[in-house]
Amino acid sequence: MNEKIQVAIVDDHSLCRRGLTELLTHRYNINVVGSTDNGDELTALLREHNLDLIIMDLRMEPVNGLGLLARIRKEGFTAPVLILTMSDAESDLANALRSGVRGYLLKDMSPDDVVDAIRRVAAGELVVAPAMTAKMIRILQNGPQDQSSKNILKCLTEREREILKLLAQGESNKAIALKLHISNDTVKQHVRHILTKLNLTSRVEAAVLFAVDQKGSEGGTIN
Repeated sequence: MNEKIQVAIVDDHSLCRRGLTELLTHRYNINVVGSTDNGDELTALLREHNLDLIIMDLRMEPVNGLGLLARIRKEGFTAPVLILTMSDAESDLANALRSGVRGYLLKDMSPDDVVDAIRRVAAGELVVAPAMTAKMIRILQNGPQDQSSKNILKCLTEREREILKLLAQGESNKAIALKLHISNDTVKQHVRHILTKLNLTSRVEAAVLFAVDQKGSEGGTIN
């Protein structure tokens, strides 16, 4: 529990990489194993270290963050990715969520809030910048779930709905397993089934879809 979080930083601005490394290492006691602006070096870091998290910029040259994410997934690396970007564009958030990122933060957030989010994502939670929450809900309301009838979640079993509710509360697989007295592998299997049934690609989408469904069933509206 007291072990340092192991992270890698991917950004095409050297000043940003250096500043974030100094901040995380010296002020927050997080272990930055390396920083880079290219896919080859990121792949080398992933092979050498058991990373808890990759902190990645979105708009980079020549390959953007989601392009790098697709590459490392193809190569079999599963370390969670947290986007840290200047972009508050709804389209960028939508593409990131559909690529399966575990967090989406803005660079104008306070250092304390960014580090809190880093720790939460490394622990298995789902984190999106507060300023992006309304956009995320709009994305999901206008996405694949609109093909459903009134309540898309009716396709889930009672156990799957129970797990989805805990996902929406930001619980990690391990925490869900402990609460429900089932194995971690069983939780992972249920999460895969949930995503498949709901035609979603990430836990973030599933969690927000649950929130949207709950809001609708209460007769409320989402702005």
